[in-house]
This record gives sequence, structure tokens and C-alpha cells, in this order.
Amino acid sequence: MHFKPGAAYFFLAALALYSSIGISIVLSPWFSWTGNALSDFGNVSHSSVAPIFNVGLLATGFLLILYAMLSLKGTAPRTAWSLALTGFSLQLVGGLNENYGSLHFYVSMLLFLMLLVTSLIYLLEKRSKLALLALVAVIPWVLYFQQIFFQGEALPEFISSLAVLPWLASSTRDNPGAKH
Repeated sequence: MHFKPGAAYFFLAALALYSSIGISIVLSPWFSWTGNALSDFGNVSHSSVAPIFNVGLLATGFLLILYAMLSLKGTAPRTAWSLALTGFSLQLVGGLNENYGSLHFYVSMLLFLMLLVTSLIYLLEKRSKLALLALVAVIPWVLYFQQIFFQGEALPEFISSLAVLPWLASSTRDNPGAKH
């Protein structure tokens, strides 16, 4: 299997994101998957891991932008631009952390909307059935906003990030004729 030039940026982005989340969880005994948001790690007033988490988001966003522009732009240009905006919105979440109040909420919603939009663009542009998995991320958000199952945002946030991984990982392959 061959990978596109720049594909390493995607893998580094995933490593940066999940490492910063994992380290933040390990160092934060107060954290609850059902009672917190992942963004609680980034609150500089209440979290000792805020620098780890926020820098992880900023780095992940930067690496996604690099991946989009260096790897996807030639084969999926619409997806590339949308993914670059998604990376930028992730940086906004890290930079405008919970201490910014409602502004943080709006940039967070922008991020999750961009994840869905970018997945749908990839679905249309590359006919990727894997991109349909991103729709799975809608279910926990509906349950959360209806106050049916989730009390905290952490699980819907984490599920959203996992739901886009399959198509993003498959987009790293250097196989222009493949439908992934």
C-alpha cells in the first residue's frame, strides 16, 4: 500500500489529538465521560492540563491543514479546502477555550458542523461510502441535545472524532482509482 505525499501529517494529527486527550484523562482524576466535555481539559482556570490539551488541539488543527493542502488538494480539492477550514476551526476551539464562554460554544459547534460538512463533501467528491460513517456522529448529539442519554459532551465529541477517522485514513492511500 502506498501513501500520498503528505499523508504523514494526517497520522501525526491523529497522534497529537488522541495523545493530548489521553494524557489529559490520565492526569485529570476529576474527569467523567458522562459528566464533562473534553473542552473542560482546556479551561485554564480549572484544569492543570489546559496547556497540554489546548496545544494538542492547536497542533492537530495545524497538521490537518497541512494534510489537506499537501495531500488532498490534488485529488479532492473541495474536501481539501473544507478540511483546512475544519483544522482551523479546531484551532479556534483550542485558542478560544472554555474561558471565553459562549464564544467557545460557537466555535465548538462550528468544528462539529465542519466535520460533518467535510465528510459529506468527501462523500460526494470521491464517492466514499466510508464518509457515511460520519453520520453516526449525529446520533449522540441528538441524544445529548434532547437530554435523553448524555449529560456531558465528552462522549458525543469523542464519537464525532472517531466517526471521521475511517474516511480520513483511507484518503491517505495513493490509489486514485479506488473507491474508499
